Amino acid sequence: MLRYEDLWDINPFSLKKEEKKLIFSERLSALSKIHYNGCLPYKKIIDGFQFQLDLENSPEEFPFLPVRLFKQYELRSVDLDSVIKTMTSSGTTGQKVSKIFLDKVTASAQVKALTKIMSHFLGPQRLPMLIIDKSSILKDRRYFSARGAGILGFSILGRDITYALNEKMELDYNSIHPFLEKHKGEKILLFGFTSIIWEHFYLALKKNPQLISLEQATLIHGGGWKKLIAQSVSNDTFKASLAGVCGIKKIYNYYGMVEQTGSIFTEGDCGHLHCSVFSDVIMRRPDFSPCCNGEKGLVELISLLPTSYPGHVLLSEDLGELLGEDNCSCGLLGKYFKIHGRVENAEIRGCSDTYQSI
Repeated sequence: MLRYEDLWDINPFSLKKEEKKLIFSERLSALSKIHYNGCLPYKKIIDGFQFQLDLENSPEEFPFLPVRLFKQYELRSVDLDSVIKTMTSSGTTGQKVSKIFLDKVTASAQVKALTKIMSHFLGPQRLPMLIIDKSSILKDRRYFSARGAGILGFSILGRDITYALNEKMELDYNSIHPFLEKHKGEKILLFGFTSIIWEHFYLALKKNPQLISLEQATLIHGGGWKKLIAQSVSNDTFKASLAGVCGIKKIYNYYGMVEQTGSIFTEGDCGHLHCSVFSDVIMRRPDFSPCCNGEKGLVELISLLPTSYPGHVLLSEDLGELLGEDNCSCGLLGKYFKIHGRVENAEIRGCSDTYQSI
């Protein structure tokens, strides 16, 4: 039987349901014990549920933490001296933000998982990278917003990193054109947050077209769909519009949150979001029982990575729908699903929706 340690050596979308369930049950049990012994608030929650950590439990049975708890409490399972980086969720002015405490072990695991997942889509080599944002977003490398953390995390996939926007969030042709000329004929990686790409890249190119050809590029983007949905911009419209102004055809959306950095859910060629060997999802009904395929519910996110804070089983404020498992037409194994947006009256939180406040 495979163990958690073996996951780093296999394809990130290669485990079938039964084998994955065994690994997740074992790893979630180990993580829950780590956090039970290291984080007093988590211990109180587990005790309150009268949950028996010593029993064999399936992934569906482990207690989840509402993601909003990270706004109310300082949840960490290591001494403060061991924390090397603190990440915060994005929020509008006046909102509390989540604080996520990373030690070397968790930070390293998150970087390795992200690299492993994205290498499946991009290949093993680091690509010339154009980030559709401004460079000053990376202010304090110890204390990151979700937006800054996302940019820094994905930057490990690239080389010759160049920013496409200036400090006024305008297209910086003086940076873009030399970058594209230097890497003419090469594969290029673009990264950015969805609404920023739409508002400051696509709309700017549409209004003021200058020759930018990105036919050899792959775009990875996520977050910020709330603004686009309000403008009736679907995922298909997003892709078609960008292809129309710059020729880019390989566009992959991803879904994730700062509370579970690294174990992201990436869109396959079928257009669905996929779980990797490091992550899983469960859709929950209002009574918190698991949903069936095709049924909308609250999205529970599971990650095998975090040891420095109890972020391994979280209940989000998003609505999702499980579409299937191990049978997607794109060939990727694991669960695949789609997100329908945030639950009504949930706080607006998104690393690109709230960029004005950063």
